[in-house]
Amino acid sequence: MKTNMSDTVELDIAEGIAVVTINRPEARNSVDLSVTLGLSAALDEVESRADVSVGILTGAGGNYCAGMDLKAFLRGEVVRVPGRGFAGVTQFVSSKPWIAAIEGYALAGGFEMALWADLIVASEEAKVGLPEVKRGLVANAGGLVRLPRQLPPRIAAELVLTGDIIPVSDLMPHGLINRIAPRGQALGAARALAMRIAANGPLAITASKRVMRESMDWTAEEMFDRQNTITLPVFTSADAKEGARAFAEKRVPVWRGE
Repeated sequence: MKTNMSDTVELDIAEGIAVVTINRPEARNSVDLSVTLGLSAALDEVESRADVSVGILTGAGGNYCAGMDLKAFLRGEVVRVPGRGFAGVTQFVSSKPWIAAIEGYALAGGFEMALWADLIVASEEAKVGLPEVKRGLVANAGGLVRLPRQLPPRIAAELVLTGDIIPVSDLMPHGLINRIAPRGQALGAARALAMRIAANGPLAITASKRVMRESMDWTAEEMFDRQNTITLPVFTSADAKEGARAFAEKRVPVWRGE
């Protein structure tokens, strides 16, 4: 099912996977007000849907996202949403896993939207960067705080302080990228990865993501107690019983999300 969330954002839902596509290829999918409103609406829709287990964020026409549309900025368009950050995405807290599927360029705020995702799949020709310093700006839509947590600190520092644009293959050895696909096949590879996630228990996926996200700020003394508060209900769920039963009966589980 494909839906236009705005003039520039499409949402396609099938088989438990939602694909959100920024569709401004003539502007390398840079973010203006229309994109911001469309992405905000799409993320809300995905979050509300019990039939969606995984989201994929991508761009049309061979690029992911070139960041903020400077022409829109000069027109006075607002591309940050209070509590949700750049494009309505970079501070949005989703209970569901998201995969960034990158073709072409993912720059500035575009790269920061990829860093927001839980996993990244990129084409072999994709290039990423935080070039804000080259314009006297700073990458404050997540780049400065997320990149040092997702890359070795000195590699992150080089990216941030030089503002250089680099091929994703340079970052693969450092663990930032989950998969590198042939040119034009990043979305297909992201779908394949999403299908593997969507096959699992939805309660288990949600609880696991939440613990991994929130535990970054937990102390060693409290982490197991806080983890148990989130995860123990999963063990008593109908899905947990179904998972065990399906294993014993050598069949595919039928998840109910309860």
